[in-house]
Amino acid sequence: MPSNFTWTIRVYYEDTDAGGVVFYANYLKFFERARTEWLRSAGINQQIMTETHAVMFVVKSTALDYHAPAKLDNELKLTVVVEKMGRASVQFVQQAWRINGDSEELLATGHIKVGCVDTLRFRPSEIPQEVLQAIKTIEAA
Repeated sequence: MPSNFTWTIRVYYEDTDAGGVVFYANYLKFFERARTEWLRSAGINQQIMTETHAVMFVVKSTALDYHAPAKLDNELKLTVVVEKMGRASVQFVQQAWRINGDSEELLATGHIKVGCVDTLRFRPSEIPQEVLQAIKTIEAA
């Protein structure tokens, strides 16, 4: 699935540690926000999905590699690429890039797998067809 969704954010003081560097776990927050915006761009509101279909996405696994540090006030470009889609899960490759004028520097790469679960038992559930179709449409764009 070739689509490459991008979303930009700014590093705030709250994102950094005592050394002024983005705290390593905050990349997971950044990636989560980018996936949420990716879904929103496909017309999927996660709250409405939960209310309508009684399912939600949960993170099953993550693996991150850090390449360079982000610092206070950096502008970051976050990418979302679907690596693999299953009936009840989606695997993503996500990256964080520092934007500096016309140049970009890769800061972190994450491999994140999310699963669709029902909201009553938190057991795996198939991704609703309308959500699946919306994801396939945005990925084909």
